Amino acid sequence: MTTDTFEKDILKGLQSNPKRLFSKYFYDHKGSALFQQIMHLPEYYLPACETEILQHRAKDIINKLPEANYDVVELGAGDGSKTAYFLDAMIREKKKVTYIPLDISPEILSVNEEIMRQKLPGLCVNPIAGDYFETLKNISSRKNPKIILFLGSNIGNFEGEKALDFIRFVKSFMGKGDYFMLGVDLKKHPRTILAAYDDPAGITKKFNINLLDRINRELNGNFNTADFDHYASYDPISGATNSYLISKVEQKVRVSGQTLTFSPYEAIHMEISQKYSLHDLDRIRENAGFNKDHHFTDSKSYFSISLFEV
Repeated sequence: MTTDTFEKDILKGLQSNPKRLFSKYFYDHKGSALFQQIMHLPEYYLPACETEILQHRAKDIINKLPEANYDVVELGAGDGSKTAYFLDAMIREKKKVTYIPLDISPEILSVNEEIMRQKLPGLCVNPIAGDYFETLKNISSRKNPKIILFLGSNIGNFEGEKALDFIRFVKSFMGKGDYFMLGVDLKKHPRTILAAYDDPAGITKKFNINLLDRINRELNGNFNTADFDHYASYDPISGATNSYLISKVEQKVRVSGQTLTFSPYEAIHMEISQKYSLHDLDRIRENAGFNKDHHFTDSKSYFSISLFEV
């Protein structure tokens, strides 16, 4: 991401009404470290639930896959450490697998390759660096049937119908006999969800505030971060979890030479994390044009890995 794009997006967001920032900019070096802390918080149930499915229900998933050879394409693959459980199970079930991780970061793909070398020596790994909105076209011409993975509840970061638009976009690169494997956080007790996004230790608050620190550092900003607080909300009907930073006082802030005015208690929308029911996922699958779906949940039914078939 170029500095010019970062500056343009930040100024556009902060000059909007209501003000907003973009969660894709959370992950500078410090932000990534804070997110790793969040991932290990007892309240942040998502990674453990998804890992449970990949470890203990992988064989159930694989039983729905009839072919002997598959290209496993992962969008936003990261280090691939959770995916290794699924790939290991495929190999144990005598499937021949080529793993194709797609990620915007060449550095994290190097880590991914090393993890796969250690955990699954002999696995064919073909990483592709770049924005997967651009690099997905590279997999269209491959002859093996594909399983396209989008894990980590990342689909929850798309607002409203944009999630359906994204799934339709992915499907446009798929053919008959291909599968889309989607990791989704499910609707559950609102207090459980709120605790995951507003932890008592305050790590989530630090994670959100860190974006203001990044703006100060990279865009010559002068945010006084002590004048902002973190607030999370969850709507159990729509399933939308929203995170905000709240200005505690009336204030003016300079960013890249522009003056921005905040009213007392004015909110900056930071992130959405959408939760779904299994019925919601059935509807999305149907509207996206997939033939059928199968849902595999953890023991608490907090999370689903859903398999959509072309």
